[in-house]
Amino acid sequence: MPVDVYREALRLASDIRDKYLRAVTYAKIGYYMYRAKKPEYKTAFKYAFNAAASIENPVLLVKALVEIGTYLRRADSKTAQKVFHQAYESILTFPEPLKDDLLEELVIRLLELDMPDDALFYATDVEDSVKRNDLFLKILRVYLKKGNMRRARLIIEQIDDEPWHSIAAIEAIKEHLKREEFGSAIRVLSELKSEYWLGEAMKEVAVYLKNSDVPTATYEKFVDIALGMSSDTGFDVLRSLLIGLGNQGELDFVMDILSRVYPDERLSIIEGIVKTSVDKEDVLFDLINHLEGEEFERIAGFIMDQLLSKPAHEKYRRLVKTIGERTKEDSVRVKVATYLAKLGDFEDALKFAQLVRGHYLRSLAFGSIAVAKLKAGDIDGAIDAALEVKDPKWGSWLLSEILTKILELHAEGEVSEDIEEKAKHQRILWEKG
Repeated sequence: MPVDVYREALRLASDIRDKYLRAVTYAKIGYYMYRAKKPEYKTAFKYAFNAAASIENPVLLVKALVEIGTYLRRADSKTAQKVFHQAYESILTFPEPLKDDLLEELVIRLLELDMPDDALFYATDVEDSVKRNDLFLKILRVYLKKGNMRRARLIIEQIDDEPWHSIAAIEAIKEHLKREEFGSAIRVLSELKSEYWLGEAMKEVAVYLKNSDVPTATYEKFVDIALGMSSDTGFDVLRSLLIGLGNQGELDFVMDILSRVYPDERLSIIEGIVKTSVDKEDVLFDLINHLEGEEFERIAGFIMDQLLSKPAHEKYRRLVKTIGERTKEDSVRVKVATYLAKLGDFEDALKFAQLVRGHYLRSLAFGSIAVAKLKAGDIDGAIDAALEVKDPKWGSWLLSEILTKILELHAEGEVSEDIEEKAKHQRILWEKG
């Protein structure tokens, strides 16, 4: 190839028959000529525009303009901006869904070229709400990365649909936290309309506060701002924050704050911590050590309900036994005995079941142990457990049920865990009689 490689490239490009490819190739040559500081690069771009002007297919013409604008962006940003606007105006003449598809391509290209302002302007004309909101989120992330919180705020205000609005808000909250703009983070939080997304946002806040090892004063700043809001919004924010912090193990701080709220609200928050931390035995164990009296009993029962709703796991043995040793409520002891029996810890299950006083609840406790023994293949042990209920009525009922379940096991190969349900039904029948 001759010494003037760029001029030769221009000459050879003129032989490309495909008008679209010829236009794009001229643009590429122009870009490399600009990088090589060749003033003739303007000529190459002129050829690119001429080739594009001869394209009959309007869609290909738009695509060619976008490609030319892409290469021109590095050489002459103002002219490139005009080229993209020309492509945009052409796109608006197309029918749906083609218009939205081309606008989406244009917006994504502008973001790749670090032109978020133009991308935002063009994205507003996308009619399909899913595509438009997806594009808004992409643009938002660019602004957040740049630290342009004013523009980020503008985008959040433009998104009305869920879950995009809440996702956008959470993205902004995370950036505010990184910048330690806690007041701004709370303001965005307070505008979340969905209780679910408010909770998700507060989880992010709690994780950030925990992982950043910020002082307790920072936690208190969030609490103070939440308490300063209107009653409903403020409590929702406070509740989500404290649940998130509790889930992260900050129970000393959480319980201190809870001493300032009404008992019903306090219980609601503690139950929220239990629900979100049910997979964290250490958090639940620490939590019950912060509770006493009636509050302990209420939450102990709630924890056991959560645990019994899932397959029994050995990691909860310490927690369950501690609840059994501390509780004074027979209903909670029944749940403890049931869980330990599911774990195969019949010795401890029997110990707690024997503390149950009421005949009805006692039948539930020993009934659950009997069923667990049946499942373990210990038929004699199941019968012995049933006989522990000495009340004539309930003892007879439980023995009848267990004998039936022995036959059920032989016939079906499995035993249904419906003692509690059947006991409730039997109690209703006796009460009516």
